[in-house]
Parts: sequence; structure tokens; C-alpha cells
Amino acid sequence: MMSRSAGTALITGAAGQVGRELQCTVPADWRVIGCTSEELDITDQQAVQTALEQVAPTVVLNTAAYTSVDTAERQADRARAVNTEGAGILADAAFKAGARMIHLSTDFVFDGAQGRPYGPSDPPNPLNIYGKTKLAGELLVRKHTRGSALIVRTAWVYSRYGHNFVYTMLNLMRTRECVGVVGDQVGTPTWARGLAQALWRAVLRPDLQGVLHWTDAGVASWYDFAVAIQDEALNLRLLERPVPIRCLTSEEHPTPARRPKFSVLDKSTGWAALGGPPPHWKFSLRCMLQELAHA
Repeated sequence: MMSRSAGTALITGAAGQVGRELQCTVPADWRVIGCTSEELDITDQQAVQTALEQVAPTVVLNTAAYTSVDTAERQADRARAVNTEGAGILADAAFKAGARMIHLSTDFVFDGAQGRPYGPSDPPNPLNIYGKTKLAGELLVRKHTRGSALIVRTAWVYSRYGHNFVYTMLNLMRTRECVGVVGDQVGTPTWARGLAQALWRAVLRPDLQGVLHWTDAGVASWYDFAVAIQDEALNLRLLERPVPIRCLTSEEHPTPARRPKFSVLDKSTGWAALGGPPPHWKFSLRCMLQELAHA
């Protein structure tokens, strides 16, 4: 199956968490061109057009994004340039080059007020600049590809690469006597490895278009996630000692960007299409930390 479907994939944001995992999980016989933001600025229309002409990809996997949620509140123009305009430029160039577009988006397009998991067709209502620019990017991707693109929304991504909540917690637990973590924001931690594997399965399904949701299984608050990180890290001796973890409210831990209280995604259609359900988030976290411990 892999060899019959083989082609060339252009990965943008190749130095990021998902971009790196995509390069580590390439299906047999696929040719991959990974471009970091330094190698390909997706906000540069001429550079994107040139890259698409030179590579002639079968599929473009767009994992490039401005993901610093709080910083985006004061750098809205930069977030908009990458998450909105850049996504549109890339989608337009991909469509004109005859390449399929798979675009990664976020649970933060929702406001968290619904009280049940969000399906792909539920109306978005982002609370912060990051979510607004990602939603606007989705709309441009659909527009420029005449609806033929596949948009995959995910949530709370972490890996052994880059900056993420897992590394932040490990660093705080090593250096502080107590750690405070918000307990009233609920979502699903997602290992970038499993997400990358799901995206490759999407590549092998050229019939898929529109919007799908994909995360690991289960739900958690940031507090639950932090407790699990400490428990697993202690077992693997990534931490020398436990520290108390205080469960905070969002009001006790204000941030520049508002975050949804409940951004759990309904993944039923995504899992059905892309080979799910995946492992529970705690199992995936254990696997990632085991990799880190043996690196």
C-alpha cells in the first residue's frame, strides 16, 4: 500500500515538534523535503512559489505556525502573518502546483463554553489572538484550495523536541519547592509522534478533505497533566524528588491570552478516518518520557 501511494511530501515548520516527528515517521518509499522557517518563510509569496515549483510535491504538510499563545497578544501582526496570511499563501501555491494541502490547526478556535466535546462542524469562537489567526488561516486554506484541503485540528501538543508544557514542568519541578498549575482548563494532551503518524495516514487517504479532529484519547486538566508528568518522571528518574503541585484557578493564574475552559475535541470522525482510537494520553506521555530518559 505504501509503495503504491508513494510521492513527495513538502513539510513546512520542519524544526517544530510535529515537523520533526513527521520526518521521523516517514512511510516507506516516500520522499520528504523538510523546510524550517529559516529555509522557507511561508509569508514570502515568491519564496513559496519557487519552492513549490522546485520540489513539485504530491502533498504539502503545513505544520508551520506562530504558537506562542501569550506572546501573540502583543505580536498580533506577526501571528497573523504566519498563521493566517502564510497559510493562505502556501495553500494557494499548493493548489496551483497541483499538490494536496494538509493543514494543522488547533482546539483554540473554540471558546470552551459549549460543555461537551467540539465536533468539526461546531461553530468556532476563538478567545485569543492565536486562536483567531489560526481560524482565519483555516478559512484561507479552504478558500484557496476550493475546499479540497484537509484541516486537522489537534490540542496540547508535546514531544521530546522543542518547547512545550512537559519540558516546562520538568524544569520547574527541578528548580522550585512548589509548582502551581491551573486545574479548571480541560483538554487532551497529545504526543506529536502519534499525531505525525495520523497525518501520514491522512496523506495515504487522498479522498479526505474538510476538517477532522485528532488528539490522544482521554481528557485532563493542566493540573492532571502536571501530576502525571511528575509521577512518570520520578519513576524514570528524570526527577530526583517530588514537589507539591498546587491546583490553581484561571483567576489565580492570569495570563495575557484568555484560554478556553473546556476545549476537548470530538475525534470520532477523525479516529474513524485515520486509524484510531489512539492510546490514552497517559500511555503516550510515558512513552515520550521513556524516550527522553534513554536519549
